Amino acid sequence: MSKRVVIQDTEPNAYKAMFGLEKYLATSNLDILLIELIKIRASQINGCAYCIEIHTKDAITNGETHRRIFALSAWWESPLFSEKEKVVLKMTEEITLITEKGLTETTYSEAEKFFSEHEIAQIIMQIGTINLWNRIAVSTHLMHKI
Repeated sequence: MSKRVVIQDTEPNAYKAMFGLEKYLATSNLDILLIELIKIRASQINGCAYCIEIHTKDAITNGETHRRIFALSAWWESPLFSEKEKVVLKMTEEITLITEKGLTETTYSEAEKFFSEHEIAQIIMQIGTINLWNRIAVSTHLMHKI
């Protein structure tokens, strides 16, 4: 792969703004494992190996099981995820793949059964933020040091 811009070095204020979003998101009341499922699933869809590596490690550190992480790419068929988690994963897919149909009325209505308006807003912000991180990492060929 060719060398690409290192945004953190070239435009440090952009990274400061992203970390500002992360600081806000850290104040949410959402379960940490739910947040990590959002981050892993969006990263899988976007093909971001860098973020998949980070967030699977974080999920395991926070108590997520390997079995559920392995099943995440087929969550809708897996009995390992609760209905609440499945709604969030559906939201993650619909928002990540926004041009297909966006966040549907059906999915939004299902989310309202489990989450307050504030929590739905936080979920949407979590999904949007990881999608931006994925786009930064993929477009700049960001990789972990081996």
